[in-house]
Amino acid sequence: MNHSRWKLKREQELGTDHSETEEVRAERAEIRLAMAFAKAVYDRRKELGLSQSDVAERAGLTQAKVSRIEGADAVPTLPLLRRLARALDASLSIALDEEQEEVSFVARTAA
Repeated sequence: MNHSRWKLKREQELGTDHSETEEVRAERAEIRLAMAFAKAVYDRRKELGLSQSDVAERAGLTQAKVSRIEGADAVPTLPLLRRLARALDASLSIALDEEQEEVSFVARTAA
């Protein structure tokens, strides 16, 4: 059996008699949220033309911490979320529901 057929067969088998536990579903949701946040930070940083070091300096963090955030390896606290929003000159919008997690930075408008 070639690889593509094996993969299709495996997916069919998983679809019929594989059920995730609540714990696995919760872990997947947490990972998706961390990845959505990481992508939002990365996208906004790139939009502003900033390096990780620039964001770190603006937020009072280390470059390594910004790297961990962008790599979805850090769980941000509420104060850290505020610091990142200020450093990225934006408001942070997080929408959560059962089916999706949406995280975005919205540029502040000039007053």
